[in-house]
Amino acid sequence: MGNEYELVLTREFKAPRDVVYKMWKEAEHLEKWWSPKGFGMEVHQFDFQPDGIFHYSQTSPDGQKLWGKFVYEEMKEPEKLNFRNAFSDEEGRTIRAPFSSTWPLEIRNTLIFEDNGNHTIVKAVGVPVNASEEELEAFKAMHENMKQGFGGTFDQLDNYLAERNRGE
Repeated sequence: MGNEYELVLTREFKAPRDVVYKMWKEAEHLEKWWSPKGFGMEVHQFDFQPDGIFHYSQTSPDGQKLWGKFVYEEMKEPEKLNFRNAFSDEEGRTIRAPFSSTWPLEIRNTLIFEDNGNHTIVKAVGVPVNASEEELEAFKAMHENMKQGFGGTFDQLDNYLAERNRGE
């Protein structure tokens, strides 16, 4: 940890740690918030265990469908979650990002969930896996854009947690 290519995001959520962790480990919750703002989300496969797959599609407001997947590596509930994510085709095979021929094929994500009273601090660290120098530089060049994108996605998680809290 701690290299120049790592994307590090930290966000506080207004929910207990076990609840925030659950939002990542159950498909019924992920499909409510794991997408860019305004996109539709559909879960096609979900197996939350080491080497298990989360295969999903996201549909843009103009109807373009993007496919992606997580391959779970390690989970230590409710403290830590490791997975690799990538763009995929409909069958779940890893493919190049549709927007860049130099985007890394896979990104390893480590999520650390920390108690903060009734709130949870999530630290997310993403780093390319087996990437060339060109892929590493492409990833680094997009850090600010990704921070904005994940900010919107995490806003959706915030909103979903607030809705659930009001409904309970």
